Amino acid sequence: MRLAAFFSGGKDSCYAIYKAMKLGHTIETLITIVPSSDESHLLHHQNILLTKLQSKSMKIPQIIDYSSSTKTDDEVLLFKKLMKNAINDFKIDGIVHGGIMSQFQKSQFEIVCNDLHLNLISPLWHQDASKYMTSLLDDDFKIIICSTTTDGLDDGWLGKEITFDNLKSLENLSKKFQFNLNFEGGEAETFVINCPIFEKQVKIIKSEKIWDGYRGRFEIVDAELENNA
Repeated sequence: MRLAAFFSGGKDSCYAIYKAMKLGHTIETLITIVPSSDESHLLHHQNILLTKLQSKSMKIPQIIDYSSSTKTDDEVLLFKKLMKNAINDFKIDGIVHGGIMSQFQKSQFEIVCNDLHLNLISPLWHQDASKYMTSLLDDDFKIIICSTTTDGLDDGWLGKEITFDNLKSLENLSKKFQFNLNFEGGEAETFVINCPIFEKQVKIIKSEKIWDGYRGRFEIVDAELENNA
């Protein structure tokens, strides 16, 4: 099928695209909404504008718009509007999203897809958290943590790449502090700097850590695509 992808630049949306491609679908466009604040229950916030670099690296055109409201209903209306644009401009048959456990998020997509007669593809749905995180690394996804909002994840994790070497430590912390290893509960947000569907890696030139003693964020101030020469 010809699909649009709901895209935030994090591990789940990137991996969902990768899995959809493996299933034989084509990704015609990326749909990205910039939330009005980091309090959105539906939208990813951290480093969201850097998705433009990822879009360029994947050579997939992006439809991007800005939400002016913090209300989920308004965000869904904007998403529906962008999906209509994708239907008109890219002749899509459905959308792929990276939801794993959030029935709330999935239900919002289902409503829009039903209204627009589109298929909803959820290749990561209900995957085991530990197996999922391992599969990301097995498939050569380079992922950094760009925000933390839970006990157990201190400022040392901000900007850190998730690797086989530290995944076990992350898993132990998730058990000790009772957070989701895959961050499905919003305990952390991630950003993909390289993966098999990128032609070029995202190179971080300048960044800043912000930490308030409990939660923090890793802001990418400047970045570019690496030259492969």
